[in-house]
Amino acid sequence: MTEHNKPSTVGVRVINFLPGIAWFLLGLVLICLPGEDVPKDDFLDAINFDKIVHSALFGGIVFLFCMPFKKNGYSRNDKLQLFIKITLATCVWGLTTEFIQRYFVPGRQFDLLDWAADSSGAVVAYFISVKFFARS
Repeated sequence: MTEHNKPSTVGVRVINFLPGIAWFLLGLVLICLPGEDVPKDDFLDAINFDKIVHSALFGGIVFLFCMPFKKNGYSRNDKLQLFIKITLATCVWGLTTEFIQRYFVPGRQFDLLDWAADSSGAVVAYFISVKFFARS
């Protein structure tokens, strides 16, 4: 490949991942809050608001880690493969956080429905990311 055929911006700078890293760390802090420090509200509990929070938190991880790939030299196919890997890693992280809560965070428990919310948020963010960031 000659110098003129190379994409102008192959790769992604680490600084572009800082919003995703910050969001990930914020989520980790929230996940590790002891049960007694998590606000309780009968209305929010009744509408399962915590599931919305889980979806948004994990969807945000996928979205913010896919975003840096919007403008670079990767092909659409390469971006799709990366986005799938980011989404799967986020789903695994969601399951991992449930085990962290069960075994290491006082007053918190393992909840498969939380993991389902984590994963659904990640998958929705995948499709949004494909729409906005995977153009060639």
